[in-house]
Parts: sequence; structure tokens; C-alpha cells
Amino acid sequence: MFFGIRFFLIGNFFFVSFLAVSQVPDGYYSLAEGKSDQELKSALHEIIDDHIPFPYSSSLKDTWNILRESDIDPQNSDNVILLYTGESVNGAQESSGWNREHVWPKSHGFPDQDDNAYTDVHNLKPCDRSVNTSRGTKDYDFGGSQHSEATECLTDSDSWEPSNSVKGDIARILFYMVVRYDPGYDHNNNIFDLELVDYTTPNNNDPILGKLSSLIQWHYDDPVDDFEINRNEIIYGYQQNRNPFIDHPNLVSFLWGENSGENWNENLGIDNITNENLFIYPNPSRGVINFSKNLIDERIQIFSINGDKVYDRTVTKNSIDLDLQSGFYLLKIYNNSRVLNHKIIIR
Repeated sequence: MFFGIRFFLIGNFFFVSFLAVSQVPDGYYSLAEGKSDQELKSALHEIIDDHIPFPYSSSLKDTWNILRESDIDPQNSDNVILLYTGESVNGAQESSGWNREHVWPKSHGFPDQDDNAYTDVHNLKPCDRSVNTSRGTKDYDFGGSQHSEATECLTDSDSWEPSNSVKGDIARILFYMVVRYDPGYDHNNNIFDLELVDYTTPNNNDPILGKLSSLIQWHYDDPVDDFEINRNEIIYGYQQNRNPFIDHPNLVSFLWGENSGENWNENLGIDNITNENLFIYPNPSRGVINFSKNLIDERIQIFSINGDKVYDRTVTKNSIDLDLQSGFYLLKIYNNSRVLNHKIIIR
């Protein structure tokens, strides 16, 4: 384990916290080395299959308890962060304040509480009760009208668009589900196979969900952040399986993108910030961003929450001075060997 400063952007709130973060166990993904396409997907399935299930509700350790740890508010250990609203609410008040959202709807493949997929905590998130009802079993896609309670979300008759700050989180949960349950088995040992499709699926209880192209876009627009990394570690501590798309985001490109057909290798490149000793400060900032070490000919791009590029320069120094409006931004630092993503806030 190592210790470091971790930055969290959740909904409209920005958090700074000190966390102990575990590394991926040595050899955990060795079975997937050198695989491509369906062989890669099958190898990942074998790696994360057969997790340790916990009861959905119980007087002993259950999914409620695990979610209180995995989705804890970094600034208030009594609270959890709700998925679609970004609100921080008392973790013990599930009877009146929040319930458990199945990101992949349980009706799409595993409707029984005794099914392992039903209780898989990787697929569960704390959620405001009425917002959860509004999302229902809708597919994920762009578009719609602003929701009255989850005001950063859009919805229409057949789809739900979450806030920009959690779009990638949701996409990576669904990528996990389609690999973990390919195939899956219900409590009667009947086989089912979850699949992501590139269309919406209204009034449908088949084990399919959309919309794949939107989810892939969200994965790239909202990179893995520290809240996800910590959540993955907590759930792994209980279930003993990990979300590969948090550990190795480039897997998406090898399964559904430009690297399809190519052999995946765990050492192809650094695609997240967990092993990088580079911190930015202060964050929030009034415009001046400092780096914990000098950058040498590194490209820095900054994007607004709407995806507009607002800064693009090659930098050889340890700070930049930004003339940007107040708000949330994605800062991307890259050279030939690495890509680092940070979420920043300008006051």
C-alpha cells in the first residue's frame, strides 16, 4: 500500500483526502496477457468470475454495509455520496433517504435476490429513492429534459443521461457487468449472458442494455478518478474480484475500440494515475496550478465540463496560470509514455 493526497470530484462537490490505496495484486491479470477480442474478454471473465457473494440484506455483513464503506463521503465518514445527485447523506438513513441502485437493472437478466448478479456490489450504488424510481430500468444515452431533483441529469421516455462527473463511473460498471456475466448463472444454475447493445431497449426484460457507443464516449470523457479507485479496492476486499476497467481503462479500446484485434499487455502504458507521484495544487485554485515536479515538454490540454477544449500547450515548468471562468475542468497531461488525467476546479 502507499499513501498520498487524493482528489475527489463528486457531483458539484470537490474533496481532498488522504487515503491508503492498494496496488493490483501481482499476476492478477496474467491470464489476459497476450489475448485479444473474445479471448481477452473470456480471460477477464475467468479472472473476475466466482466472486464471494454477500447477502442483499441481512443482520450480518450485507450489501448495505459494504456500500457505506465503498461510497463513503471522504469528508464525512458518517455519510455516503449518492450516485445521480452527488449529495452527501447519512449512511445509516437508508429507510428514509437512500436505497440501492442497480446500475445494470436487475430486471435485465437477474431479477431474483438470490442471484449473485443481484447482490454484486460493483453494480450497486447509493441513490436517492425517488431519483432511483425515475431512472427505473431506462438505458443510458445522451439527451432528454432536465430531471427535477437530479438537476445535472437528463431523461426522456427510454433513456437516462447522468451528470458528467459520473458518466465514466457508470460506463465502467456496465463494462464490468458484461464481462463478469458472460456467462452468468442464476440461483437455479440457469445460464444467462449480459450484452451491451448500441440501441435503447424500452419495455424489455432481456439481458441486454444500451447504449454502447454513448458509454464508450462517457468512459473517455470522464476518466477514472480516485473515488472509483478507492471504491474498487473496498469491494475487492470483500468480494475478492476487481473491476478491470478501473485498473486498466485501455481495455475498453481493446474490446470495443481502435485496438480491437490487437493483443493486450498489462505493460502497454500507464493509463491511470495510481502509480504516478505527480500531484497538482492548490485544488481548488484561483487560476495558478502548481505541479509537484517539473514537467519537461509535456502536453497539457484542459477541457470544460461540456467537452470544449479551453487550453492546449506544451509545458516545461512546474506551474501554469489559467485565465478561465469558475467551474469544473478536466486537465490532461501527456507525453509519449503516459497520460494523466485530473479533475480540477477554478474558483
